[in-house]
Amino acid sequence: QVQLAESGGGSVQAGGSLRLSCAASGYTASTWLAWFRQSPGKKREGVAVVYTGGSYSPVYADSVKGRFTISRDSAKNTMYLQMNNLEPEDTAMYYCAANKRVGGGVFEAEQYISWGQGTQVTVSS
Repeated sequence: QVQLAESGGGSVQAGGSLRLSCAASGYTASTWLAWFRQSPGKKREGVAVVYTGGSYSPVYADSVKGRFTISRDSAKNTMYLQMNNLEPEDTAMYYCAANKRVGGGVFEAEQYISWGQGTQVTVSS
């Protein structure tokens, strides 16, 4: 099972940027890699997903389209989430997740078996 570790969270003002990293240990070829976020009292929601095998385009939640970009450096076995034009509504704990197979929706948290510990993002207005 892949081990994941996020970093890069912090506090920024609205309109600012952050880049989150998710370092993976283990084999991540042909794997679904995703970013999720969760605010207190809310359900964990998918933010962005990328598949490391085949020619699938990244998928983004509507709330972050045009502002967030998911990418991966296969040489470093690390995934990134570049977050621009941040809004207070983006405040959450951000998690990366992985699984070889995603049978249902790519933004369904229960489809993923490997999770990082999370990194906090706080956006102030």
